[in-house]
Amino acid sequence: MARIKIITPEKTIDTINIPVRIGDINYGNHLGNDSLVSIIHEARIKWLSKNGFSEMNIGGCGTIMNELAVNYLNESFYGDTLIIQISIGEISTSSFELYYNITTPRADKELKIAKAKTGMVCYDYENKKIAAVPKAFLSLIEN
Repeated sequence: MARIKIITPEKTIDTINIPVRIGDINYGNHLGNDSLVSIIHEARIKWLSKNGFSEMNIGGCGTIMNELAVNYLNESFYGDTLIIQISIGEISTSSFELYYNITTPRADKELKIAKAKTGMVCYDYENKKIAAVPKAFLSLIEN
């Protein structure tokens, strides 16, 4: 079976720490795949907020996810603090890629938990159509 290979860009634009909560644990007694996706979402929201944006307004339009890929690498457990390094990938006139390198400190080292990629499209929710990446947001992600 061919695997999706996610190669995260080297330049990190932000690092967000998020604890694994008891509700994130599944029947296998580790972090559930659905919870990891929610944690990636939370990291994206925190990064946007730190920069004065939200998913509904990145300087004149919102965003909508059109793609998600995750490589699960190791288990994570209740009490872990996930360190999510966010990087920017390809940028087009109306979309951009975000990469997430997710680790946790364990046994005096950083254990790789997962890598993920989301494709984000700029979207005018009022008119229900794709929009151009706003200049204010471009200045954030192109630096």
